[in-house]
Amino acid sequence: MVFIHGNSSSAKTWSPVLNSAFGRQFRCLALDLPGHGGSEPAQDHTDYSLPGYAAMLTGFVEELGVADAVFVGWSLGGQLLLEAAPRLPHARGFVIFGTPPIATPAQMAEAFLPHPAMGALFTEHVSRPEAELAAASFTAPGSAVDLEEFVADILATDGAARTGLGASAGAGHFSDELAIVSALRQPVAVLHGAEEQLVSFDYLRRLDFPALWRDEVQVIPATGHAPHREATEQFTALLLDFIADLADIEPVSQV
Repeated sequence: MVFIHGNSSSAKTWSPVLNSAFGRQFRCLALDLPGHGGSEPAQDHTDYSLPGYAAMLTGFVEELGVADAVFVGWSLGGQLLLEAAPRLPHARGFVIFGTPPIATPAQMAEAFLPHPAMGALFTEHVSRPEAELAAASFTAPGSAVDLEEFVADILATDGAARTGLGASAGAGHFSDELAIVSALRQPVAVLHGAEEQLVSFDYLRRLDFPALWRDEVQVIPATGHAPHREATEQFTALLLDFIADLADIEPVSQV
């Protein structure tokens, strides 16, 4: 299992999953994208883009010899996973959430919900109050989840990673994700928090592509943008169901 975090986050976001029974059952790898978590800032700021992140991911996969993994991407992690998917022909399957596949920048307004936190996620310098607002957008309204780790990750992220991503995406420097999912042969699970504040369910439920797992978006009740943190047991139960449907996957010891 390869887990890819979202914008202004880090590999630490997966800790509840990796420390659960699920994490002990499978070999789980989580990486910090350049400029996030413990990774160094990108020397070339053009790497702060979906093509740049996708190239880094495929290099990571080749280096560790995990081309046949199941890949899980949250938010930006799902978007860069779609960008990289054509270069991951041996992947067993893909799981994305907080990730509406789009074809052009014009579709962003339809795929994402308006929220005041969005600005901070694409701004170089983020104040603590702005980081707290952004962190609160990751969960269902009124959630009891501790937001401090989200806040710390946002404040620790290289600001150029946010502005670079925003500029490149706004200029259309990414692949047609709708065409990619339509062409994929591996199963793709699309998960969605029922109280998501950033991604439009109306947009997601119109998705129709051959490899969509169970032929519909899987909704996780009482969660928002980060169901892996808000309802870890329900989230990992869906991962287990997905893996069970990939008949040739068997658990291995964690490394």
